[in-house]
Amino acid sequence: MATLTQRERLRIPRQEMPSQDPQVRIGNFNEVALGFTLELAQKEAERCLQCAIPHCIEGCPVGVLIPQFIRALREGDMHGAVEAMKVNNSLPAICGRVCPQEVQCEQSCVLAKKGQPVAIGRLERFVGDYELARRTCPLERNPATGKRVAIVGAGPAGLTCAVDVAHEGHEVVIFESLHTPGGVLVYGIPEFRLPKQTVVQSEIDYAVECLGIQIRTDHVIGRIATLNELLEEFDAVFLGTGAGLPSFLRIPGINYNGVMSANEFLTRVNLMKGYLFPEYDTPVKVGKKVAVIGAGNVAMDAARSSLRLQTLQAQKSGGEPGEVHIVYRRSRAEVPARAEEVHHASSTSSPTRLRFWGTRRGTSSACAAFGWNWASPTPPGGGVPSPLRAPSSRWKWTRSSWPWAPALTRWSSWTRRGWSGASTVPWSPTGRQAARRWRGCGPAGT
Repeated sequence: MATLTQRERLRIPRQEMPSQDPQVRIGNFNEVALGFTLELAQKEAERCLQCAIPHCIEGCPVGVLIPQFIRALREGDMHGAVEAMKVNNSLPAICGRVCPQEVQCEQSCVLAKKGQPVAIGRLERFVGDYELARRTCPLERNPATGKRVAIVGAGPAGLTCAVDVAHEGHEVVIFESLHTPGGVLVYGIPEFRLPKQTVVQSEIDYAVECLGIQIRTDHVIGRIATLNELLEEFDAVFLGTGAGLPSFLRIPGINYNGVMSANEFLTRVNLMKGYLFPEYDTPVKVGKKVAVIGAGNVAMDAARSSLRLQTLQAQKSGGEPGEVHIVYRRSRAEVPARAEEVHHASSTSSPTRLRFWGTRRGTSSACAAFGWNWASPTPPGGGVPSPLRAPSSRWKWTRSSWPWAPALTRWSSWTRRGWSGASTVPWSPTGRQAARRWRGCGPAGT
């Protein structure tokens, strides 16, 4: 491409990523976003101004060399783009799909001040997919040090730590409690957002193959071996135990059948392939009316999965698909989910309070929600606005059974009783300790 002036670059509109038609994707679990073509990717890359002070790098949690990989991409140097990407990001095909770029690197892009930022995440995904398909730039390992490191948990934190540690020449063994590695990438994020076999497993296999990492699945540390026993065999242990514990609402009826956490619901659908039942032996019960409590990314995943399951069931039975309601206690403007996820899922705009009713058999039969208004949008001294019940604002859904998926999770088992997430055993840091140190939040344990 011919060299463009800065003014010409500013005139290039942000490129839209091709996606499945809404009427088609509601009946399948295939990936919604189809990805850039090379032509679209290079055209979007032309929008980058190559700032002298790249604030986009400052906005990236891992410091990806964003201007460098974008410049190489638009010049047609795909090998150089992959090399620049992998300096600080070993899993670009995954990160390009699920990282909230709109509040990180893209928010820091100078173009976002007056218009739309460069689609950094979509370009990252394009480069990651290119590398997965061709494997032109394998990860390299430094000479062996003779040191051994155990990683507890094969989720995003454990995998990232394993790649970095193995790159330094240490021997790495990952212990995963589930039957497949990936953590929340495989049990929490639906197939239509993050394909498991072609993306997650491919990224993991590529890293394991390049760096000689061992992964031992079905290993529950604490049962098979204690932390101190691991330290007798390994020089260091990293604890990446995950963020998978649900936090249940303290409301009547929470224990009824048909009321479940998003963790259980999404695990059945994603990890256990419940959407392919009876090909896979994990049934997922989804009623005609579904209420999803919460409006974060987890809630959106639960809602969108429910819609698809309803459609698949209707196609098999010849009936009509059901309804999915997202029930959130604040307004739509305050929805914490990614804008892209909200775009793909409908949401109620009234704040609500809930209650469940059940039958004599302990099965949920109805749910009531009450509308609330905020007494003060900006209370003095900050904090959360006080709710006031809105008059004539009671809704009630009735159904013999339907699942409920609250989008509330805890950091990890280490924070269950308000703990800091820090390990007290030497040479066994946790993922949260590492994150706090990186963010400059103070010493571990504070």
